[in-house]
Amino acid sequence: MKLETNRLRLRYLTEADFVAVHSYASKKENTIFMLFGPNTEEQTRDFINFAIKRSKENPITSHQLAVTLKSTGELIGSCDLHFEKNEGEIGWLLHLNHWQQGYGTELGKELLRFGFEDLNLERIIATCDSENIGSRKLMEKIGMKFVKCVKNARPSHKNSTKEFGDEMTYAIAKNEF
Repeated sequence: MKLETNRLRLRYLTEADFVAVHSYASKKENTIFMLFGPNTEEQTRDFINFAIKRSKENPITSHQLAVTLKSTGELIGSCDLHFEKNEGEIGWLLHLNHWQQGYGTELGKELLRFGFEDLNLERIIATCDSENIGSRKLMEKIGMKFVKCVKNARPSHKNSTKEFGDEMTYAIAKNEF
């Protein structure tokens, strides 16, 4: 599997990625809208082991990947694409030091290309906390369209005083890509 953009290369995670993954998974600013985090070292190790195991056990339907810079090899985030039948779901998390540089757009477009062209999926979705404006804009920028908002569908983000938050779902069909 070769997944890359002009500036990024995607590869499977390894145990050697611990320091880089923990550098963003342990930061509140990075995980504020995620369903996990900030991680302890043990939680980051568990995630990496889970990702390695999941990719080995389900190499066709589950891809949990490291996002690296082609120029230096530096790991700057992670992403995933998993699917059942003909529908996939994508997700990503980039280190905050690499936000607002177009990496998310490159990454999102490559995940869509991989899903539609290589895996022959018919539809791909992505979800986020309703208050995660950055992810919502990114999904729209890569051509995904708002599908629904489910109220109280997920634990609230880390700065919220509410117990539950709303989840936004975006989608794109193969013929729209």
